[in-house]
Order: sequence, then C-alpha cells, then structure tokens
Amino acid sequence: MGDANGSNGSSNGNGTNGHSTRRPLLPGIYAPTMTFFQPENEDLDIPIIKKHAIRLAEAGLVGLVTMGSNGEAVHLSPSEKTAVTRATREALDSAGFTQVPIIVGATEGSVRGTIALIAESAKAGGDYVLLLPPSYFRGLMDEDSVYNYFTQVADEAVLPLILYNYPGAVAGIDMDSDLLIRLAKHPNIIGTKFTCGNTGKLTRVALATDAKTPFSEGSGYMAFGGMCDFTAQTLISGGSGIIAGGANVMPKTCVKIWNLYTEGKRDEAFALQKVLSKGDWVLTKAAIAGTKSAIQSYYGYGGFPRRPLKRLDEVRTKGIKEGIDEVMKVELGL
Repeated sequence: MGDANGSNGSSNGNGTNGHSTRRPLLPGIYAPTMTFFQPENEDLDIPIIKKHAIRLAEAGLVGLVTMGSNGEAVHLSPSEKTAVTRATREALDSAGFTQVPIIVGATEGSVRGTIALIAESAKAGGDYVLLLPPSYFRGLMDEDSVYNYFTQVADEAVLPLILYNYPGAVAGIDMDSDLLIRLAKHPNIIGTKFTCGNTGKLTRVALATDAKTPFSEGSGYMAFGGMCDFTAQTLISGGSGIIAGGANVMPKTCVKIWNLYTEGKRDEAFALQKVLSKGDWVLTKAAIAGTKSAIQSYYGYGGFPRRPLKRLDEVRTKGIKEGIDEVMKVELGL
C-alpha cells in the first residue's frame, strides 16, 4: 500500500518511482482551485490564479488541487494546464507556503497520454495526481479495464496517484469499495477521492487501507471526502480529508468544522456542518459558473467559466449571493 508522504514503502526512503520525497499530504481541507480567465478573451488570468491560491492557503487549507473538475481541466490545453500548476506553485512559495502540496488533475484517455501528462505535471510543481477512470469508450470500460488502466499508469508514473471516484463526470463509472481496496495494494496508488458522496464506501476503504486520520498516521493512505457538505461525516467515517469545491468560497468554515471535530467539540462541529451543507447545496446546483459568481460577489474577483458553460445573469448571481448569505456571515467572521 502506498504512503502519502511519498516514501512509498521503499527501502531508500525516496519518493515514488525513485523520485525525491514529496510534500506530505496532511489530514484536513483541500480545495480544487478554480481556473480564472480574462473576461474579454478567456485567456488565463495568472495574477488572479496566484491571488486565489494564496487566499486559500492563508485560510488554513493544507493542500490545493489544480486541474480538477472545478478547475475546468477539460477546457484547457496541455500547456495551459501546466501553466496553471506552475503559477500555483510559484504563488504558494512566494507567500511562504512552501510545504503546501499540490495535487494535479492529470487524466487523459490513454495510459500513454496520462503518463505523459503526469510527467509534465511534476515538472510544473505537482506533488501528486488525481485521476478519473477513462470513460470515452464507456462500453469497453469494465472493471478489469479500469483496474488495468490505473495499475499500468501507476507502474510508470513519476508522481503518486489518488483515484477520483466521480460517476457524474465519467458516464456513470462508479468504482466500488472492492475495486478501490484492490487498487490500493499498488505502492504508487496512495488515496481515493469520494465525490460519489458514498460515506459507506469511504468507511470500508478507509478501514481496509488503515487510512491516515487526524488521530492516527495509519498506513498513510488518504481517503478524501469529495464535497464539503459531508465534512463531519467524512471524519466519522475514518476519512483523511476533504477535497471540495465549496472550499474555494468557504474555506475557513470548512477548516473550522474540521478543527472543532478533531478537538472533540462534536456538537459544535455538527451544528456548523448544517449551515455549511445548506450553503454548499446552493453552490453545487449552480456549478462552476455559480461558484465563480460567489467568489466575485464576496471577494471581488472570479469572472466567468470558459464557453460553452454559460455566464450567469444578474438575477441568478444575486440569488446565489443571497443563498449563501448565512454561511458567508460565518466565513467572513472567522
């Protein structure tokens, strides 16, 4: 089983596949960062990408994910993807957050393409990668094909793999706990993100892998909840952390719930979780454009997604702002 500190169980203590020790993945809150564009031409807005990364680190997040679903990876060219990761690493380092790791979404349709993108992600400053199962040829992607894809990539990848279980993004492919536990035996597969929202599955995988938690180092395997609306539930399930789009907007609230629970203040954590879940549902329904509009409303930057995603009108933008008002009062008061 892999080790999220990058040692990979190897006798030399170096990182995965012979590379140097990586920034460790700590229990806590991670955000899949948004990718920001200049509104007039949809070019990357590198200064805002850097500003956002620093704001999230200052809010107490223990890691960032570039080129995830919220990062609109499917809308970016390979060179743009590496530019975003490189800018994020530069921003974190410039602000003194040199030990904050970056996980990079590096899914491609083929084993060869994924391995190549992982290599580029490493050069750009990535420490780990987050991978969806391939889904274009959905009818051919049975369990054996999915298993072979991940293990063949893991055999050659220069960065450790975190599996990304998000059926909604891959034509309904939903990796069950048996498959995830089987894949976890590969030394270069060191975690799973459960955007499926199945806390029972997360519990089974965390138990079988002896996942790292705030209370135990365990094996180092990372079991991540995939949405902030089940932050406390992930902790109850033996999870390691949260990678959640809502943390782009409400990072301090997510961190507060995490800290309250780990400090033994469970009732307070559950009470705040209810407020967070209400607000996060507004953002979940509004998707990427809505999350960006919320950032614009409350922080003064954000802009729009790339086409073909729609830009929200003023009425919808106002509705989202009002819909998260309760949780944002908490967020801005922390």
